Amino acid sequence: MISKAERTKQLIIEKTAPIFNAKGFVGTSMHDITEATGLTKGSIYGNFENKDEVALAAFDYNHNEIIAYLRKRIEARTNTIDRLLVYPETYKIFLELPILKAGCPILNTATEADDTHPLLKVKVINALKNWKKAIEKMIERGIERQEVKSTTNASDFAFIMMSLIEGAMMQAKVTGDPEVLKVSMSYLEKLINELKP
Repeated sequence: MISKAERTKQLIIEKTAPIFNAKGFVGTSMHDITEATGLTKGSIYGNFENKDEVALAAFDYNHNEIIAYLRKRIEARTNTIDRLLVYPETYKIFLELPILKAGCPILNTATEADDTHPLLKVKVINALKNWKKAIEKMIERGIERQEVKSTTNASDFAFIMMSLIEGAMMQAKVTGDPEVLKVSMSYLEKLINELKP
């Protein structure tokens, strides 16, 4: 049974996660947090030591939402190529997805926290490492199953794939123009299909 304190803490995280993703750590004020949650400043600080702690929990929440969204779609497919194609299919329409409307939490947080917030920077670094590892494992499994060319360098491909996704998202978010997503994700689909043996 979840306690009242745990429920309150979860409410704070869920209500503030989209705000932190959209406005960033610096841009999110205590007023934003109290307004979104309907709680007092004292109640927020009764559950979290400071704004930093709320921001770290919000990043985890946003990141886990995206992982869950992708995982559900990946696990519904059996072939490695089809599984990898979930990424460009998802990010091609990311501006239309509620969980990604404010942008990718990794990208949003990375651009803000790289020089200003060491704890958030660590969260982003770990998220990137885990994402890369997941793509590498998928490709390596595909090589074992003979669904992916044996000459494929899983690490290199993961770097390129992540860079195409994050770079396209950054441009689309800043310009508000989804064309860069369509072009970049179509190119990524082509690269993934070229992995077939």
